[in-house]
Amino acid sequence: MVTIVIADDHPIVRKGLKSLFETEKDFSVVAEANDGFEAVNVAQRFNPNVVVLDLILGDINGIEVARELSKNLPRTGIVIYSMLASDHYVMESFKAGARGYVSKDSSSEELIRAIREVAAGKRYLSARLSEQPSLGEMITTNSPDFYRRLTAREREVFQLSAQGLTCAEIARRLNISRRTAEAHRANMMRKLGFSRPAALYNFAFQHEIQADTAPVKPGTAKKNRKKSGQQV
Repeated sequence: MVTIVIADDHPIVRKGLKSLFETEKDFSVVAEANDGFEAVNVAQRFNPNVVVLDLILGDINGIEVARELSKNLPRTGIVIYSMLASDHYVMESFKAGARGYVSKDSSSEELIRAIREVAAGKRYLSARLSEQPSLGEMITTNSPDFYRRLTAREREVFQLSAQGLTCAEIARRLNISRRTAEAHRANMMRKLGFSRPAALYNFAFQHEIQADTAPVKPGTAKKNRKKSGQQV
């Protein structure tokens, strides 16, 4: 059984979603929320498999709710269901911990499919959004093969870039100059075929590279390379 919490500030939307989900025999709506604070409270109370979350909730926005839920309920999948379809909102939602994003003008079948995918531990981006150049620009070849093209330093820059760090922040984290960080990032994006940062974020999100990579400690990589005689 897939347990669901619906968080939307429009009663008619919540009612419609509940009616839709009740047509699925293995879906169970355990609670509804009218605003962000209530969404956090009921999710923590019922610990659902999935929270279907709007971005505009009146008090705190859905991105902040997603960030709070992903921190306190890491096993609960978050599907953003919103009219806001710009790449900014999509990428910020993913960075906050959402696993799925569906535009409100998508079909009901697609929303149900997104919930099933997220409940199964997968990620989902609706077809309409994936067609946007900034979101749909992805590598379709097997990710490990492409990832192995990068040097060890470029992989570190990739990971930190996927976390949203700027070149200046990456330079401080890795104890290298900003110019060196910019060069590593440019080389990494060229090797992977990316023309813009949003494509990098989407690639990392789709292949869960960021989640599978251990955090880089300040200066650690540089010290290790010096010990092994490798050039930084």
